Amino acid sequence: MTIISESLARRDFLKYLGVAVAAVGASGLVACGTKSDGDSGSDDEAGDIIIYAQGADPRALDPAYFDDGESAKPAGNIFEGLYQYGDKDTSVLPCLATDLPSISDDGTVYTIKLREGVKFHDGTDFNADALVASWERQLEPLLDPDMPYATFVFGEEAIESGLTEITVLDEFTVELTLRAPSTPFLKNLAMTMAAPIVSPTALETFGNLNENPVGTGPFKFESWIKADSVTLVAFEDYWDTEHKAKTETIVFKIIPDNNTRVTALLNDEVDIIDGVDVSMADQILTRDYTLFAEDGMTINYLAFNTATGACADLEVRKAIAQAIDVEELVYTLYGEYATVANSVMPHFLAPYNVSIKQTEYDADAARETLADKGVTTLKCICYSNPRPYNARGGDVLAETIQGYLEKVGVYVDITPYAWTDYKSKVQTEEFDFCFYGWTGDNGDPDNFMNLLADSNPAMNVARFDDADYKALIKLGNETPIGPDRDAVYKQCEEMVAEKLPWLVLSHSKNLVGLHPSIKDFYYHPTGSVFLRGTYRAAE
Repeated sequence: MTIISESLARRDFLKYLGVAVAAVGASGLVACGTKSDGDSGSDDEAGDIIIYAQGADPRALDPAYFDDGESAKPAGNIFEGLYQYGDKDTSVLPCLATDLPSISDDGTVYTIKLREGVKFHDGTDFNADALVASWERQLEPLLDPDMPYATFVFGEEAIESGLTEITVLDEFTVELTLRAPSTPFLKNLAMTMAAPIVSPTALETFGNLNENPVGTGPFKFESWIKADSVTLVAFEDYWDTEHKAKTETIVFKIIPDNNTRVTALLNDEVDIIDGVDVSMADQILTRDYTLFAEDGMTINYLAFNTATGACADLEVRKAIAQAIDVEELVYTLYGEYATVANSVMPHFLAPYNVSIKQTEYDADAARETLADKGVTTLKCICYSNPRPYNARGGDVLAETIQGYLEKVGVYVDITPYAWTDYKSKVQTEEFDFCFYGWTGDNGDPDNFMNLLADSNPAMNVARFDDADYKALIKLGNETPIGPDRDAVYKQCEEMVAEKLPWLVLSHSKNLVGLHPSIKDFYYHPTGSVFLRGTYRAAE
């Protein structure tokens, strides 16, 4: 088999992009300062180019302005935060901070020492002022409504949680003051969204870094051809000199169609593809390629509009849930590559409990209730691209649900959108239900359950607004890890099952196709990909 970089398709693609292929012999890591399991010093490491094909264009490249994996994948290689996760889990390790924070006895004040000698890609020095510039713009009252993840990472006054003040003690020491103790806060600071630190010089120049990202990471931004590709190159002055990127150039190639991505991989036009449709997994397995398939930290769900329209009525929501045979649906669409969800959180996260009872399938009861309520038509919007939690795409899922509801006398009007458009449409369009999902950012139950307490409709697409639920989220946020905290989130799970803002469907495996020459790749449970330790072995 021909090594990808020598294929005609690759040469044509590189000529089109104008990318110069150069060798890099430096040792690298999967994430900032953490070691990969592969051999980091073998002679067969070849530093040239890796092409990673994903299903949609980034929405933005400034960490403050995106909340989607398609943006996070390139941005996570450009930017770094104070903390990072372990290679294959969500343990928290220092990155631009020198150590874990010192936390006051009451849990509300974090003192953090920053790493010295770090430069941004534009030559600006990293220091406390850079942290303030990155974060203060995401705190009230400066918070821009277009910053979807800020309240999720830093908290918000509305639920009396999160960061309220940043104090600079000296050039490399900061003090963070919280409104109340927050168990997930440290894990939040390692997220790829909102938490990373951006160049203050670039902010002053551009206002936001959506198309001009400047971070401290192992790769720096070179170009973004909209709807086509994002190109990154290794940062020569990366602060961690022992662990520079192993590959000179990373290209994130945008290929929306599932079949086309698989074909591109098998034709040696790309090296890595994500969002592999389960129906095409065998094509990868029967060739000399690798299929990465591990349980994802995901939930795939149908979200009801609980604020307006027919689905504001709980009885209607329950009848729609009764009309759908979730177990049959999951098996039919995803086979062995997903499990039926009886809980918002995947099974390996506490406080998952198999005793949570979801609405049982009962088509006859659904038909009767929906007829009594006069529900004959429902409007659905969906995404058309594959997602980590739904590799078949939202349109396929919507059409399957449409079939179930047709059997109980209800017509579903479906409007699909490309993912980058859909992220806006769920905030502005009228709908009775939509499809969405979540890949956990940090392994904490708050990261899943807090979605339904968030005031931002980009996060809480069900528009669920329940005072009792918000009180539980606040309690869980402040309660230390242990049985008492698990009990809080179990109550949250039970409330979601009872009040049905979501119909939970499935937990997926992360499916990624790899050319056999690609080494030391791991698809992180958070859905981010950290590529500085990834390389292609030489012939």
